[in-house]
Amino acid sequence: MGHIILGIILIGVGGILVIKTEWFLNNFGRLSWFEEKLGSEGGSRLGYKLFGLIFLFIGIITLTGSGESFVRWLVGPLTRYNQVK
Repeated sequence: MGHIILGIILIGVGGILVIKTEWFLNNFGRLSWFEEKLGSEGGSRLGYKLFGLIFLFIGIITLTGSGESFVRWLVGPLTRYNQVK
């Protein structure tokens, strides 16, 4: 039950970050790393949107309860070198 509530919260935060990017930019300021790497126009906006998408993605994985299998899939190629076929 806890992973469902956490997933819904993460999805909500991610959705708000994506939808209200301009509000976050006005209230929290620019993100210097994104401004340096992605240019002066839209760098911070893109950064806030990327953070929002990451929260959405993690929220969906948490909500569905597939976190363990996702991590296994993600790290699987790194741990297969020792397996004998």
